[in-house]
Amino acid sequence: MNSTSAITNSQSQSHTRNLANKLMATSAITSPAAPAATLPLAGRVAIVTGASRGIGRGIATHLSSLGASLVLGYASSSQQADALAAELPRAVAVKADVSDEAGVRSLFDAAESAFGGAAHILVACAGLGIGTYPSLANTSTADFDNVFAVNTRGAFLCLREAANRLRRGGGGRIVAVSSTLAATLLPGYAAYAASKAAVEAMVRVAAKELGSARVTVNCVAPGPVATELFFDGKSEEAVERFRAGHPMGRLGEVGDIAPAVGFLCTDAAEWVNGQAILDEARRHGAAASASEAPRRERGRATS
Repeated sequence: MNSTSAITNSQSQSHTRNLANKLMATSAITSPAAPAATLPLAGRVAIVTGASRGIGRGIATHLSSLGASLVLGYASSSQQADALAAELPRAVAVKADVSDEAGVRSLFDAAESAFGGAAHILVACAGLGIGTYPSLANTSTADFDNVFAVNTRGAFLCLREAANRLRRGGGGRIVAVSSTLAATLLPGYAAYAASKAAVEAMVRVAAKELGSARVTVNCVAPGPVATELFFDGKSEEAVERFRAGHPMGRLGEVGDIAPAVGFLCTDAAEWVNGQAILDEARRHGAAASASEAPRRERGRATS
């Protein structure tokens, strides 16, 4: 797939100037219940990929509410990413293809140039699905390659860069977003499920390798969440089966996922490492029918 170039130097400088203006206007996040100095992520820098929409956007917004400064990675939704950066007290938006090494490096470079030091946190949330939900026999090589390029290669490049560039000695956090499909293994999701299972394997290995540097590595595996990616290509009947099959009788919301990621990024999760925080549906199985034939659409990225 085609690489998406990183932001140019002039764009980066413009983002940094805009950030400086925001910092002058809003020196800290303030709240009657939680002064900025006491927020759990105050003074820390987080990179979130897939941050322009869906779960990634919710995670970025939540981390900001905890005091973090944000690098918002996005692939194509520039208006949404720029709008979010303007809304948050300390944030810059960076266009980067996570399947491209230079693109991933640009995210970490932006963190250092905008906020004056290495990032503390990486949340690897960018992802791609196949909107036609083909059986394995009908999965094209192109669809397989596209899904693995973003979901697996992208996560690998982000985790590798984080392993080399996040702050060490305390506060270093890596959180990857996986999926319950890595375990429920529903028909129509062969490539997607495999791409996410690979991410979980990398998370567990990296957790063992980085523990001595006090950098924790975990993943969150959401079940069905009401986002554009989830609804893409599904009939109302299929959506209802997912809803009815969940133990709580509803689809997840972005607000259900972001706090779990936020917890893993704080000091309270210092002793949580190499874990997958699972949606309850993962243990109970999913209810979508294997006979469901969704309408044919191309895969869409979450960023």
